[in-house]
Amino acid sequence: MESMSSASHALGPVVKAGSHLTLHYRVSLADAGGDVINTFGDRPATFQVGVGQMAEALERCLLGLAEGERRAFELSPDEAFGERNSDLVQKLARETFDANVDGADDYRAGDVIDIAGPDGGRIAGVLKELTERYALFDFNHPLAGHRLRFEVHILGVL
Repeated sequence: MESMSSASHALGPVVKAGSHLTLHYRVSLADAGGDVINTFGDRPATFQVGVGQMAEALERCLLGLAEGERRAFELSPDEAFGERNSDLVQKLARETFDANVDGADDYRAGDVIDIAGPDGGRIAGVLKELTERYALFDFNHPLAGHRLRFEVHILGVL
């Protein structure tokens, strides 16, 4: 993780685990551009650090930043959501798919679908193809394999 700009001379409270934050942030694809999410120019986001409301990779960038600080970070795939893993692209028998989702006939390629995982939990995957015989899923995180740019402006720290 590499900071792309210097810290401001903010002297406010510092972000740590458990902090409640109000901030503007932007996540974009570093190589291709294009925002994944952007709160600048809109209402700021609020969340608590360390309780799963923001991706852990992004939260790590926030730790130690002070109220009022603006920063930009470039994250490699390994620092962000990992590299794409071809083993996470899997075919499920159509019967298994139908048994684990509601309204199986309403889905189309590109839909994100929450299905039962092998351990009894739920996992989300992107439906790539749906035929009479199988459903092809990609269980990689949608941002896996991408370099990300993460820009933040910390507005408040409690």
